[in-house]
Amino acid sequence: MTEKTTETTDEPRGSREISDSRVLASLTHPLRRRLLDLLKVDGPATVGQLAERTGQAVGNVSHHLKVLAESGLIAEAPELARDRRERWWRLADKELSWTRADFDGDPVTEAVADAAGSILLERQAELVREWGARRSSYAPEWRDGCSIATQAWLRLTPEEARELAADLHAVIQKWTDRPVPEDGRERETVLAFSHSVPARP
Repeated sequence: MTEKTTETTDEPRGSREISDSRVLASLTHPLRRRLLDLLKVDGPATVGQLAERTGQAVGNVSHHLKVLAESGLIAEAPELARDRRERWWRLADKELSWTRADFDGDPVTEAVADAAGSILLERQAELVREWGARRSSYAPEWRDGCSIATQAWLRLTPEEARELAADLHAVIQKWTDRPVPEDGRERETVLAFSHSVPARP
């Protein structure tokens, strides 16, 4: 079964397939994952703004941004700076993806890929748990039917499992590619993710 992880971002280039374990290693830290999410949702930002949003020290955020920049996952946005001291950062790619099988065969690269997948899953689970804690602060129309938790035990061949994975990806990609309507309606950011894995009850 091919396990492909895809993430969407919000700016410049197109899609980037990560095949270098050194680049993937930069995604193995929770704060770096969160910084990428913030740049995706809120757009370009300064170190100070990101430090304020994460509750982290400016020096710590600056260090992790440097790691992401060295991996080519973010880029400076000098056109947004008001003076020479101000540094803005933006995402380098609209979409990041990697295929777990590309890192098989070497214990070191396998460990990096497993760590990147684990950090991503932990981040997704954390945000779902946070929804439970924040749910009552949302208007009633957001509390009814706008979130979903579903699962199914299926019996599939490898080919069918790949078809299912492609179907799940296509649904999320459809909404990712949709232009946000300019109709004056207020919209919340919504995290949508999916997993389908061979497992036993």
